[in-house]
Amino acid sequence: MTIMSVNSTNTPPDTKTHLLDIGYQLIAKKGFTAVGIKQILDTAGIPKGSFYHYFASKETFGEAIISNYFVHYKERLDTIADQDVSAQQKLYNYFQNWYDTQQNGCDHGKCLVVKLSAEVADMSESMRLALNAGYQQIINWLAEQIKAGWADNSVPHFDNVAAESMAKRWYFAWLGASLIAKTSQTNTPLAEVWQMTTTQMGR
Repeated sequence: MTIMSVNSTNTPPDTKTHLLDIGYQLIAKKGFTAVGIKQILDTAGIPKGSFYHYFASKETFGEAIISNYFVHYKERLDTIADQDVSAQQKLYNYFQNWYDTQQNGCDHGKCLVVKLSAEVADMSESMRLALNAGYQQIINWLAEQIKAGWADNSVPHFDNVAAESMAKRWYFAWLGASLIAKTSQTNTPLAEVWQMTTTQMGR
């Protein structure tokens, strides 16, 4: 899964966006529990009062980072969906990008969701819900592309398998492979799900 900076434009960020951007980079690199508010403020060069003006707690800050991340992720999905290619090619491009960006380690530019998926599920209900909503957004997009692939005959239609079910299988497999690749420090899990997915999409 490609991970983009929270502040993806070239315009100077406002205070809230700057906090989100710095927090994103630190948390994606070190994890949520390892990063304190003081470190975020010191790195951002922003006084403590400014943080609490925008965020009631570190938990609400984490939830905002996740939600903002998925807003930008949706923009990337829309860009892929607008491509003048077959639905199969759109799916291929999506997973090709995931495969390419998750290989060879897991730096702060790639692994926010991978890190937080394993870390905050039992820690914060609001952050868990934000992650789950983001996952569902991606699954819904994948299901739409699968249905479009069935309609244009670019994606094989397996009997008794709904598009939503196939989308979940692919997404869960890729998220799991990304977690295992991070733990094992090898690209083998990603290579396995890449082969599985491309085969099932008819490549």
